[in-house]
Amino acid sequence: MNYWGLNAYFLVAVVVVAALAALKAGRSWPGAALALTLGILLVFTAVFDNVMIGVGLVGYDPALISGVKIGIAPLEDFAYAIAAAILLPSLWVLLPAHRTPASTSTPPATETRDQV
Repeated sequence: MNYWGLNAYFLVAVVVVAALAALKAGRSWPGAALALTLGILLVFTAVFDNVMIGVGLVGYDPALISGVKIGIAPLEDFAYAIAAAILLPSLWVLLPAHRTPASTSTPPATETRDQV
């Protein structure tokens, strides 16, 4: 299996989760914020992946990559950044918030130095 095949498993799962989140969020889906975040993350990924590959920290089997590169980083390596940028806000929308409503919570008792 090549790297695109491996990425496909993760990206399909991310698309399914994102679709569910978009349905739940409706008009409040943060599309512009997500696009801006993705753009910034891809720029940082390009810089740091090229550095890591350049210093020999990470290597790729040439037989398993498509051959399309940004610098010396194979295009397949950017799938993880795309998955993270889409999956995390999707999970944020889908998972319930564990907050205590302000109306039912009681503030903690406080003492001042003069009261002690």
